Parts: sequence; structure tokens; C-alpha cells
Amino acid sequence: MTKRRPWLLTLLFLAGLTCALVLVVGFLVSWIQGSSSFLSGDRVAVVRVEGVVMDARWVLEALQRQGKDPRVRAMVIRVDTPGGAVAPTQEIFRSLRSLGQRKKVVASLGSMATSGGYYVACAAEKIVANPGTITGSIGVVVHMANLEGLLEKLGVQGQVIKSGEHKDMGSMFRPLSDIEKGLLQTVVDDVHDQFVRDVAQCRRLEVEKVRTMADGRIFSGRQAQGLGLVDELGGLQEAIQVAASLAGITGEPIVVEEPKERFSLWNLILGETRMGLLWRSTQVLPAMAFLP
Repeated sequence: MTKRRPWLLTLLFLAGLTCALVLVVGFLVSWIQGSSSFLSGDRVAVVRVEGVVMDARWVLEALQRQGKDPRVRAMVIRVDTPGGAVAPTQEIFRSLRSLGQRKKVVASLGSMATSGGYYVACAAEKIVANPGTITGSIGVVVHMANLEGLLEKLGVQGQVIKSGEHKDMGSMFRPLSDIEKGLLQTVVDDVHDQFVRDVAQCRRLEVEKVRTMADGRIFSGRQAQGLGLVDELGGLQEAIQVAASLAGITGEPIVVEEPKERFSLWNLILGETRMGLLWRSTQVLPAMAFLP
């Protein structure tokens, strides 16, 4: 046994040395590939906004990381979403506007960039869309279900104890009163006005011109370009080239892309639970969304 120990130690030493060499070689290759961009700062970062926007956390973190990287001189926000909740959409919009003061930001519209998706894109200096991209749908909607008739047939009666007259506004157990419809309409109109004014300011359009287009209708990418809602027609690669050109990058830019948020069943369950609690406690607010 004592004679075999030196061989075992030798094998362990060789294995450790091999691992160290692999790490060193990997580091050197990575450094060589990125050294030129480190010196010249000629990277274009791509961050994706996909699916229904209900939580802005991952996108905001990605924008913050890329915004702090001195090698990244331009950003492409790839938008492929029908919209989503109002607040997270506005958070992404404001973050992009702030980022645009330090770096060039270009929006690339995928198959669909409607309502909140277009809202996010407006924060960019330039918007590039495919000719067949579905975009527009500038508007706000509140969805609620009145199940009073169905519940009565099932013998289900709702009981509510509330602190104020409108605290259960939007309850599935009863229809909205005329006063409540008016209250909700004022909120929707206010959020819609915010949407219209942000689009007008970012796109350098007259507010009233935007209002004529902000009735929820959708446009193709080509139609949107004719209306001044889109700057150029093209895909993601064209948007990257536009961003590189705005940033003064010569030659082929190095493109870095934020990895997509990993799917987690646990996070999905927690997210659905949070939304359910929010719905039950505030009734209407989670249903207000920038959606087509």
C-alpha cells in the first residue's frame, strides 16, 4: 500500500495541473477574443423583452449590467411582446431613457411589439421593425369578469365586508355601478394620456397626431414607418448595424447578448400566487394593462 501512494499523489497532481491549464487556456482565449473590444469599447449589447411583461426585474438588471460595462457603446433592445402591466412597462421605458443619455439605444421589433411593447421601443433613439411586424395598439385596457349570474345558478353567494363604498370595485360577485365605471374610466384615460404624451415626445410628433392613432388599432411595420412610429425597416442584424453606426463603431461590432432568464417552476408558482393575492386585495389594478 505504501508503494502505491506516490503514484496516487502523482495522478492527483497531474489531474489538478490539467484542470489549471484548461482554465488558463480558456481565460487566455476569452481575453484574446475580447481584448480589442476592451481597448476600443466596441461592443453592442442585445437585451430581449419577450412575452407578456408582468415583471421588469430581469430586464432592469440586464440593462443595469450592460449600462455599467465601459466596453458596451450601444444597446439593442429586442422587443417581441404584446404588452403587459402598466407599471413594469413604464419602469423599462424610464430605464432605457436614462440609459440613452450615456449610450446609443436602438429598438428592434420582432414579430409583435404592440401596446406596452411599442411603449418600451419608444424609449430608443431609433426603432427598426420588420415590414410585417405587428405594432401599434397604443392604448390601455381593464379586463374584469362579472360572474354573478353564473354563481347564482350554482348557489354561490358572495359576502363582502369593506371599509369604503368602492373597495370591492371590480368584484366578480356584482356588476360595476355607473359611478364605478366613471371612476375606472378616469384612471384609464389618465394612463392613456401618459402613453400618448410619451410617444409624442420620444417620436417628436404632435400630441394630437398621436391621439388620432392611439385608439388601439394595430399597424404593420411598413405602415408604422409611414406614420412616423418606426424609423427603418429591417431585422435584428440591421438594428445592430444601426446601433453600431450611431455609436461610431467602425468595422464589425462584437455583439454580446444577455442570456434569457432561466425558467423556474418555483418562480412561476410564486408569481402566480403573488398575482392572485394582488387581484384579491385590489381587485382591478392587476388587470390594467398595455395589451392589444
